[in-house]
Amino acid sequence: MARISIIGTGNMGQAIAGVFGKGGHSVQLLGQSDAATAVNGDIVVLAVPYAAVASIVAERRDSLAGKTVVDITNPVNFETFDSLVVPADGSAAAEISKLLPESKVVKAFNTTFAGTLASGVAGPNTTTVLLAGDDADAKAELAGAIAAGGLKALDAGSLARARELEALGFLQISLAAGEKISWTGGFGVVA
Repeated sequence: MARISIIGTGNMGQAIAGVFGKGGHSVQLLGQSDAATAVNGDIVVLAVPYAAVASIVAERRDSLAGKTVVDITNPVNFETFDSLVVPADGSAAAEISKLLPESKVVKAFNTTFAGTLASGVAGPNTTTVLLAGDDADAKAELAGAIAAGGLKALDAGSLARARELEALGFLQISLAAGEKISWTGGFGVVA
């Protein structure tokens, strides 16, 4: 049974909490303003916009050391919706990893919408959460917690693959914002 803390109480934070709760895990849901409340999870999910990450990391750096930190962000330029705000050869997850060298950073949940997490399906398929990270044990523990909640987890490779996951997340957001797909839709992985 994993102990999981989620920072962010929006749609994604609540949907992720629901997945882990279905799996029988202990879930702590914290708002961004709950900086004085200690993080009690061994897995900590940053379910906040990318622009909020730096301040959260600055406030909680010491308490995140040694923990698995899950980055769900898509660093989209929300003013223009035409680009990402991280270097083309990098990712938000790589930037977070630099800020948290004592943590095990895993990219996950950024290629799913809250609706597909809550329902457990993307079209006719079980929702698949893509993971990228450099620590095999951290990814395996997170994948197990996701699977216990009824979803599929697929290891996409090292943290360097977060760049491709963020590009895929950006494409999905762009399609939904352009009303070409719904916010309850998404990509499915068929094996």
